[in-house]
Amino acid sequence: MKTQSQVLHYPSLTEALVLGSSGSSTQRTIRYGLLALAGSVLIAICAQISVPLFPVPMTLQTFAVFLIGLTYGWRLGAVTIALYLAEGAFGLPVFAGGKGGLIEFISPTAGFKFGFLLAATACGWFAERGFDRSYTKLFAALLVGNILLYAPGLLWLGSLIGWDKPVLEYGLYPFILGDLLKIAMAVLLLPSAWKYVNRLKQ
Repeated sequence: MKTQSQVLHYPSLTEALVLGSSGSSTQRTIRYGLLALAGSVLIAICAQISVPLFPVPMTLQTFAVFLIGLTYGWRLGAVTIALYLAEGAFGLPVFAGGKGGLIEFISPTAGFKFGFLLAATACGWFAERGFDRSYTKLFAALLVGNILLYAPGLLWLGSLIGWDKPVLEYGLYPFILGDLLKIAMAVLLLPSAWKYVNRLKQ
């Protein structure tokens, strides 16, 4: 008899398309490692892509973070974000603007970097419960992901620059339009991708 956790679990898009259940444990570990590396590279590339948008340009970094969480599931998604952050900590130019190094983890944007880990993990958790197959549920999941991304980011920013400063004007309001566009992109992409995968299975 299946437990409730087993009943609620859905395979991630990556599990359905790439990982599957075939192969030895060693082969699956290698696949997971390659996927984590590829995901970290994708985030690094997206961090350098800037889309002109008023009042501030939009990078695709957070979109990649959400996409990794939603398509990898929460475990592999969390490992991938942790690998990305480790690459930056070791000085690789993976962060926005080609930045890297430990100094980035005490910068005004440090809280958002840790928010990436929370957001991707949450999105992966929701995806493993089928939220990525429904437009409305996916929208709700991405809103939660954004909250988890911004919460540590704004808390760190406020603690660093002082709460007497306009923290929300620096770290939230300019990015709302861009984040809504990213949410719309993900909401349009993922359920449509699942429909295509289901048709292939049939």
